[in-house]
Amino acid sequence: MTITVLRPGPLALVQDLGRPGHAALGVPPSGALDAPALELANALVGNPADAAGLELLLGGALLRADVPCVIAVTGPPVQLKVDKEPVYSHQPIELKAGQQIRIGTPKTGLRVYLAVHGGIDVPQELGSRSTDTLSGIGPQPLKADDTLPLATPELTMFAARNEPRTSSTPGPLIIRVTLGPRDDWFLDAETQLSSGEWTVSPQSNRVGLRLSGTRLERSIEGELPSEGLVTGAIQVPAGGEPVIFLNDRPTTGGYPVIGTVHPADLPLLAQARPGTTVRMTLDVRG
Repeated sequence: MTITVLRPGPLALVQDLGRPGHAALGVPPSGALDAPALELANALVGNPADAAGLELLLGGALLRADVPCVIAVTGPPVQLKVDKEPVYSHQPIELKAGQQIRIGTPKTGLRVYLAVHGGIDVPQELGSRSTDTLSGIGPQPLKADDTLPLATPELTMFAARNEPRTSSTPGPLIIRVTLGPRDDWFLDAETQLSSGEWTVSPQSNRVGLRLSGTRLERSIEGELPSEGLVTGAIQVPAGGEPVIFLNDRPTTGGYPVIGTVHPADLPLLAQARPGTTVRMTLDVRG
């Protein structure tokens, strides 16, 4: 029971919900950057939320079903074709053996997710099937003619059609931030963050989102000894332009972390294309 990658697109990775809890080994959590999109795809095909699927950067993939199967494609709205027939994303799609699913390039957003009933059954490493682009743990990025094994599906009900989540909004992307732990290294950190404006750099990847724009001014010179990092940490190198760490981040770093992004806003950053305007606001949760 397999599906075959005929064309992977710009970057196709196997991802599940990641391998948290291994920071002491220097291993980042990895996993789908837009976890709600993968969870929705899995729900649509009757999988557990943590089943492994595909994360497709800018879509562009062509896959062949080697056995009859049910798939779903989520993330930003995207054109799909089964052989030459258009089909809808965000709903279960039945494929016969030999049929091909062609995934277009979304007009907005960045990452498209594909789930198959049963899940992608590549070997686990440290409890996850996710590709870690920083350390190289997990399956390698997919290439043409790769064959992906499928787990034996269970009898289950497929979910009803779901409408695509908005993957981009008009105007700036506003993300919520909690200050610290090193906000005291900056001159009035709250004002600098809330008044600054940045754009997503083309040098961004699954390790971190590099931002170009307002340079954050420090009140303390020098650098820190390396200390632990979390996903969503906003680290500020000596040049002053922040980096927001994502799922394949390093587990330690020596530049000061001015704040941390609200976890619910990380999927929005996962879908932010280069050139997207980003602004920050203080998280006022009680």
